[in-house]
Amino acid sequence: MFKIKNLTVKNFMSVGNSTQAVAFDRDDLTLVLGKNIDLGGDDSGARNGTGKTTIINALSYAFYGVALTNIRRDNLVNKTNAKAMIVTVDFQHNGIDYKIERGRKPNILKFYIGGEEKEAEDNAQGDSRETQAEIERLLNMKHEMFKHVVALNTYTEPFLALKPNDQRAIIEQLLGITVLSEKADALKEEQKRIRDAIKEEEYKIKAVQDSNAKMKEQVDSIKRRQTLWIKKHEDDVNEIKTALEELQKIDIDEEIKLHKDLAKWNETVVAREQVEKAIKQAERDYKREESAIENLAGDVESLREHKCHACGQDVHDDKHDELLAAKEASLKDAEQEHAKHLETYQELVSALEELGDPGDRPKTFYSKEEDAIHHRSSLGNLELQLTAKQKEEDPYHEQIAEMEQQSEEEINYGPINEYKRVQEHQDFLYKLLTNKDSFVRKRIIDQNLSYLNARLGQYLDRIGLPHTVTFLNDLSVEITELGRDLDFDNLSRGERNRLILSLSWAFRDVWESLYQPINLLFIDELVDSGMDASGVENAMAILKKMAREHNKSIWLVSHRDELAGRVNNIMTVIKENGFTMYDTDVDTV
Repeated sequence: MFKIKNLTVKNFMSVGNSTQAVAFDRDDLTLVLGKNIDLGGDDSGARNGTGKTTIINALSYAFYGVALTNIRRDNLVNKTNAKAMIVTVDFQHNGIDYKIERGRKPNILKFYIGGEEKEAEDNAQGDSRETQAEIERLLNMKHEMFKHVVALNTYTEPFLALKPNDQRAIIEQLLGITVLSEKADALKEEQKRIRDAIKEEEYKIKAVQDSNAKMKEQVDSIKRRQTLWIKKHEDDVNEIKTALEELQKIDIDEEIKLHKDLAKWNETVVAREQVEKAIKQAERDYKREESAIENLAGDVESLREHKCHACGQDVHDDKHDELLAAKEASLKDAEQEHAKHLETYQELVSALEELGDPGDRPKTFYSKEEDAIHHRSSLGNLELQLTAKQKEEDPYHEQIAEMEQQSEEEINYGPINEYKRVQEHQDFLYKLLTNKDSFVRKRIIDQNLSYLNARLGQYLDRIGLPHTVTFLNDLSVEITELGRDLDFDNLSRGERNRLILSLSWAFRDVWESLYQPINLLFIDELVDSGMDASGVENAMAILKKMAREHNKSIWLVSHRDELAGRVNNIMTVIKENGFTMYDTDVDTV
């Protein structure tokens, strides 16, 4: 049994610094009416804005840390006082007394069990996830379910107006399928552990495989270097042998004579090149003088005929004699230079003939004479090199043999195979817990859905709604009237409210049958909205019977003054000077 005993509120929404309290530890139907003295307090228009809904918002905040409606937490603090908001709820579960104190500015969350405060290990700025989880485990109800089972109000979107997935989530929680989801969540943690263990084993196996592969790669690399070494060693030995054989074929005395002949041949070639170059220069010189002599002779001939050698006109003055004398002198000098260059040319030609033809270049084995002179020592060095090279040992042989003797590390696949076997079982079980077609889920649905439909049918009949509403096995809802399929929006406002109330009461019956009874039920203005007199009368009758036969504390929030004559108890919520006060003395009519 979960029994909510009382609620105290301070600086919460319209409630001011004066603590207000509401006692729920009673078994009857209480009508909650408002009285807004700031608006006159007498006529029906002064029933609004008094803070009636503040009671269930405070109750929601105490249990879940959020209001029933979408109000930000900081906006729950009274705007006038702006601090020291505190809400306290006392309740009893299985004979043990509990108390929650929750507030803001400063943030507070205290949880008492049997009068002793429970210390929260993860309390951060007055908000402990661990404490909140424990509170919800005791209540065994998510906040969305709380709005459909304990605190019914017009602000909560009707169940049948929700999206299919949101409807399914509530129904699954109601029918106990959420337990499967909780077990699936726990299993998911175990699956994560197994996946991590598999990954760890995979890392180990990969490490061994990488180590073995690296060892093999190193051996292969060394073998490649060994192959290259052997090939180069063979080439070096063959190269030395070939060089040695070539040197052994040489007649070194003949080789030295050829080098001396080569030196003479080179001298002759160089000398001939120098003489030939001089001959060409001498030839150019004497031919140049020949050309000059020819030109000067023509000029002299013209001047002797008293003709200008340049323009061809007659010349008879002193200038003529001077020009003639100059040209004759130049002609004589040119003849002398020509004779000298011609003589040089002839001498050089004679010298070239004396040098003679050097013939073919002598062919030698060595490029230098000094190499030929050191032939015997070179031959000895090659013999020593060949002996040393042939004695060289493979530097990689022992290393390869040692590495190949180190056998590859054996891979143990036992642990990972066992983990994978467990993983397969976990995956199968997870599908059973989460798959909508799982026989486990179907069994739970079959067991509880029929009870939900039966209770819903009874409430619909008692509240006077002629429609048939049935939850199908796929958790969808079917609404029919006289054989016609309808949607929730096809219903009138009054019909919708009758269905909302019936559905919430049926939800509550199923929830209490599966989990635990809860003493408190709030209905905020749902009876007011659009229901005719018959609907109101039927709803009141159901609520009275529920309070009387099942020992429930039912609180009906309303604006209808006429309901005062239909109940025995009335609590007035008074708004004065901007603050809400609860008339703690429930009037008995």
